[in-house]
Amino acid sequence: MQRRHLQDISASSSNITNFTWAWDSSKTTELLTGMGVSLIDKEQLDTENTPQEQILCSSPPQKRKRLAEKDSDQCFVIARRPRQIREISRGVSWEALPDELFLSIFSYLPLTTLLKVSRVCKRWHRLSFDESLWHSLDLTGKSLLPGAIGQVLSAGIVAFRCPRACVAEPLFKNFSPLRIQHMDLSNCTISVAALHSILCRCHKMQNLSLEGLVLSDEILRSIAQNTDLVRLNLSGCSGFSAETLEEVLIKCSRLEELNVSWCDFTADHIKALMNHIPPSVTQLNVSGYRQNLQIADIKSLVERCPNITNLDLSDSVMLTSECFPDFHQLSYLSNLSLSRCYQISPATLLELGKLPTLKTLCVFGIVTDSSLQLLKETLPHLSINCTHFTTIARPTVGNKRNRDIWGVKCRLTFRQNDGL
Repeated sequence: MQRRHLQDISASSSNITNFTWAWDSSKTTELLTGMGVSLIDKEQLDTENTPQEQILCSSPPQKRKRLAEKDSDQCFVIARRPRQIREISRGVSWEALPDELFLSIFSYLPLTTLLKVSRVCKRWHRLSFDESLWHSLDLTGKSLLPGAIGQVLSAGIVAFRCPRACVAEPLFKNFSPLRIQHMDLSNCTISVAALHSILCRCHKMQNLSLEGLVLSDEILRSIAQNTDLVRLNLSGCSGFSAETLEEVLIKCSRLEELNVSWCDFTADHIKALMNHIPPSVTQLNVSGYRQNLQIADIKSLVERCPNITNLDLSDSVMLTSECFPDFHQLSYLSNLSLSRCYQISPATLLELGKLPTLKTLCVFGIVTDSSLQLLKETLPHLSINCTHFTTIARPTVGNKRNRDIWGVKCRLTFRQNDGL
């Protein structure tokens, strides 16, 4: 009974399947088209949700080949998008941006990042070493690989601060002159040949500090070609003759600050210094010449440089109070240092209080603590023994965090946590 009922249902289903609508198929197409609906191709409808690999495997060889060709055509069409669509999706090309925009962006980058972007491509390498970005650089205490200093100085640096650094051979690619005007290589580890290779390319130097370095006559001649030199610090230097020192003093006639303290000077060096020092010098440090600096040398100095304001004669044991009248001829003298000039009597120091322009006086080692207190009370208008170090021709004054070089702030610098 149940089986018969199922047969009836099956028969009725077959009747429904064989039922035909009394509707013209062409009208269906017109109706759908008028509604804005596009017809789906039967082949697409059949294979819409069927994996293509399964279709290829279950199809005859000829049809399989046709489907594969059709599939490759579809992939080819998708890859070749219209030009307008490709341009919109890609956006603005890096190559279309002007150099000025890149330089403006690079100007905000720290030194380590600027060096990294220089490795991106040839254009970025060229722009990252543009001279507008490398105006001033501070490499204090760094170890520079061979060729590093030659590359950075050739980038157009104007102010270069590199004290206490280990400098290898510069390896310049050409002999073009450098733009550098302010350079501090004080107490560096650098060979004489490498230093000469740098200085022989410098012609526009205004401020130079080579404190504590071993020099040569060739280096002094290279310094002499900088006729606009204003400040020169050769404190603690050695290795050059009195003749080349004389050449520097004659050619660099615009010098205003000169520090030649504690150099390996002989009596001939002192004589060349006092006889040829430029009259434009207003600040002079000739301390450390115990036996070589005589009272007669002070007379020659005062005659040639009457406008001196700062004078340091410390550790000159041959000086006595007989040179005090010469100090009175210096109408602008404001700072005087006579520390450890042991032949000067403490009582005679009161005569220096009569100098109308004198403001500071350093007499370390001459007076005792009790005598110093009495001297300060007697000369209250003077600042006595208030500083231990001279600032004459020194590039940087103040604490260790000061990155200035003769008042020029270095823009590019390695931070404490940066590496080379």
